Amino acid sequence: MRIIGITMTVYGAEQKCASCVHLPSALETKEWLEAALIRKFPEAGLTVLYVDIEQPKGEEQESFAEAILNDEYFYPLVVLNGEVIAEGNPNLKTVSAKLEAAL
Repeated sequence: MRIIGITMTVYGAEQKCASCVHLPSALETKEWLEAALIRKFPEAGLTVLYVDIEQPKGEEQESFAEAILNDEYFYPLVVLNGEVIAEGNPNLKTVSAKLEAAL
């Protein structure tokens, strides 16, 4: 059964956060998660979006971007269907479990 409409959003910025210097960029994290999760859950109909916190579009993106800029969250911030599921250096096992639960 194919489920349509699962959206994962990775929030970040071009400039890495000070504690993230040795980690992949938020955009690289988005690309890595997208490749791994689509391979693991081909039936999910998963869409993975990247949002630059300096250029959010829409109310939800603006809200998460503002929260990151106000140090409420670390980036990259991973949001699944509006729910925060990981921040900083996301763990694939944790993200996979959250995606599986959403299916």
